[in-house]
Amino acid sequence: MTDKPTAAAREHMHKLAAKGLKEPKLLQKEEVIAIAQHVAKEHGRASGTEHEIAKKAEHNPEGVTAAEIQALCAHVTGERTAR
Repeated sequence: MTDKPTAAAREHMHKLAAKGLKEPKLLQKEEVIAIAQHVAKEHGRASGTEHEIAKKAEHNPEGVTAAEIQALCAHVTGERTAR
């Protein structure tokens, strides 16, 4: 059984993702890691490329580009419409 995030946790993640879409390089290291971990957990929903970016961001959040951060954030914001 998987633990589902609470509504508050989901809302927080979507706010981070919205911030990351607008200004990806303003996200703090911990915020990038949180988004990456969230995307990495999405086994069936995230694409292979998104998984690769997420793993890279988890290990080296300062080494990901703005476009890569935006790709992860786009995945998170897209979840809301997919569900």
